[in-house]
Amino acid sequence: TVTAIAMSEPGASSDLRGIRTTAIRDGDRFVVNGAKTFISNGLLADLVVVAVKTDPAAGRSSLSLLAVERAIPGFAGGRKLDKVGLRAQDTAELFFDDARVPATNLLGEEHRGLHYLMRNLAAERLSIAVGSVASARRAQELTRQYVRSRTAFGTTIGSFQNTRFVLAALHARTLAVQALVDGCVQARIAGTLTPQDAAAAKLLATELEFDAVDAGVQLHGGYGWMEEYPIARMYRDVRITRIFGGSSEIMKEVVGRALRLDDPTAP
Repeated sequence: TVTAIAMSEPGASSDLRGIRTTAIRDGDRFVVNGAKTFISNGLLADLVVVAVKTDPAAGRSSLSLLAVERAIPGFAGGRKLDKVGLRAQDTAELFFDDARVPATNLLGEEHRGLHYLMRNLAAERLSIAVGSVASARRAQELTRQYVRSRTAFGTTIGSFQNTRFVLAALHARTLAVQALVDGCVQARIAGTLTPQDAAAAKLLATELEFDAVDAGVQLHGGYGWMEEYPIARMYRDVRITRIFGGSSEIMKEVVGRALRLDDPTAP
């Protein structure tokens, strides 16, 4: 069974409280209406966990989760979205038009959906951070291999001071970010990972990843813009990591709010 989770909407992405898709109880069914977008596995999924409002008048406190099977009438996939990168991944729109979902498909308790989603955001963001550090390391490895063999002005470009400085700075940042991510992994295992630490890890890891790949393209020169070189494909693919799972700006908000800068009594 291929699964997906449908949270993002045309008017609500990082802000889960802005979700407008509704699921109104009608006997032993929920009647679902609304639209979702940017859904990974959206067209391939057999089962989709959908974030809905089961009592629109109650606002954000009415968020619930429903497991919606592909065969349910009124549930349809839209476009496979034409993305800049990660082109092999199915990302799509979903539409619900009076889709009648059995009430037994409610996950957990009604009106507890926001709590369930927020509880797992830290783990999601940490997983993105882990992947981003690995990607940053791969970009540096590819770039080191290239600059050692590429020649210009009678020597390898790896012998230029600028090349050494760029890759040395990235290496130092990678060591620091890896230490942070490793610490967050240990905290996750111990059950002590905080949302702000996970957000900080994602922020720094994805920013490092982008900078490492961008520097790699630059040091590859014209070849860095050619599809036959892995660094070019990485450049196209990594840009989204600073957006999905919560943008870098949202990560700063999460960390900033934890600092309680608006509270004169905070320690």
